[in-house]
Amino acid sequence: MDMPSNEKLDASVRKAVRHFWKTQGSQGDANRAGARADHGRRSSVTGGKHMDGFFDLFRSLVRAAGVSDADIFTNSGRELPGYFRPTKQWDVLVVVKGRLLAVIETKSMASSFSNNFNNRVEEAIGSAVDLRTAYREGAYGASADPWLGYLMLIVDSEASRTRGLQHKEPHFRVFTEFSGAPYLGRAELLCRRLVRERHYNGAACLWAPDSKRARGEYHEPAEDLTFRGLAASLVAHCAAFKSMTTDRPDR
Repeated sequence: MDMPSNEKLDASVRKAVRHFWKTQGSQGDANRAGARADHGRRSSVTGGKHMDGFFDLFRSLVRAAGVSDADIFTNSGRELPGYFRPTKQWDVLVVVKGRLLAVIETKSMASSFSNNFNNRVEEAIGSAVDLRTAYREGAYGASADPWLGYLMLIVDSEASRTRGLQHKEPHFRVFTEFSGAPYLGRAELLCRRLVRERHYNGAACLWAPDSKRARGEYHEPAEDLTFRGLAASLVAHCAAFKSMTTDRPDR
């Protein structure tokens, strides 16, 4: 199938970004720089609805690749068995005729960057290793190696553009690319290395300017981490699977 045009896909991403901002709540609008605003953002983010716009967008892309809507899970039925833990609830699952086709994880950072960044790194790596190991051990039956995607949306603000905390180096030096890098840059590095180390098949890193939330404006810092690239990889994987399994009986 053909991917949506650049204009159509950009409009869909902007709509998802606007939904993200909408869930941040009026407390953040009242005083974004203060501690109360920071708490309000954390509450809305942990509420679990802020990335729903992207869930809907992924669903539409997979459906256009020929996958039945009943085989795409963005609300209930998102749990998968793990190897190091019993289960994990992913954001988007595609399961066709008992075969795990695609898995997507989405994350955001809107505040408390010094604390949240390390948490996001640990979550992203741990979740991928858990899934890959469970697959190796036969947790997903006859499934071929599932496609695994990662999306990071980070707020572009004065706080995320500041240099990260100075690292303590009592024994060994930190990799130079992290020294003094702002959190926006660290998010880019995270997404790129998740793919290069083959933890994920594709990743996208989006920067959402705090000052342009009403328009849903976003920036993509790198050509290898665009939403279109992530979407194209997902769609191609789903379309290839459907073409190989069309009219073939289950085994």
